[in-house]
Amino acid sequence: MTRQIVLDTETTGLEARDHRIIEVGCIEMRGRRFVGEHRWYLNPDRDSDPGALEVHGLTTAFLADKPRFAQVADALVELLRGAEIIIHNAPFDVGFLDAEFQRAGRPERVAQLGQVTDTVPMAKKLHPGQRASLDALCKRYGIDNSHRELHGALLDARLLAEVYLAMTGGQGALGLAGDLGAGDDRSSPHRDQRASLALSASGAPLRVIAPTAEELAAHQVRIAGIAGKSGKSFWPEGLPKAAD
Repeated sequence: MTRQIVLDTETTGLEARDHRIIEVGCIEMRGRRFVGEHRWYLNPDRDSDPGALEVHGLTTAFLADKPRFAQVADALVELLRGAEIIIHNAPFDVGFLDAEFQRAGRPERVAQLGQVTDTVPMAKKLHPGQRASLDALCKRYGIDNSHRELHGALLDARLLAEVYLAMTGGQGALGLAGDLGAGDDRSSPHRDQRASLALSASGAPLRVIAPTAEELAAHQVRIAGIAGKSGKSFWPEGLPKAAD
């Protein structure tokens, strides 16, 4: 079963050679179903550019006691290895991640860990001439992003997971509705910005409601009428049983 990681980062600025990653957020899916989420806040040992700070709101003070990238690299590599890695505008995030691996003295590069899928060219191919930003795609596919006052890596990965499923014709139900999950840092400036994903994280089976005797009788009459006109039986193994 294919394992997919929807990934996003927040950074102190726009240039990977000068700036650092301060948040990595990942949504993990198997067979296009949500199985977990992962987030790391990181101490970049530098301030964010004013423009970047306005976008993500992650202050130097908030990040001061967070681990450095080298301290979480093993866990990130383990998560990404062998997966399809889905990123919106992949060159940006991959460039930053590769720069961080290099600074940490590690040999890994994102493209060697898994197959990278960039949703920007995917969106441009599906919707020629239309805007391909995450906000524009959320609007196009009816995904609620009204809570996105500040950007956040995990928040944006959640939205991107829904966009990706919609673009590829899959379920619109991711099952994250409302709860940030066990990995959430409740001291985060993004604590009240929850994605309205419809995926069921529990994986619990759906409740099956059996028809009543009256409903079954009416259904039987209807099916018999259809079968009489078409000459085909739609229930070769018999109709479902009525509720007790």
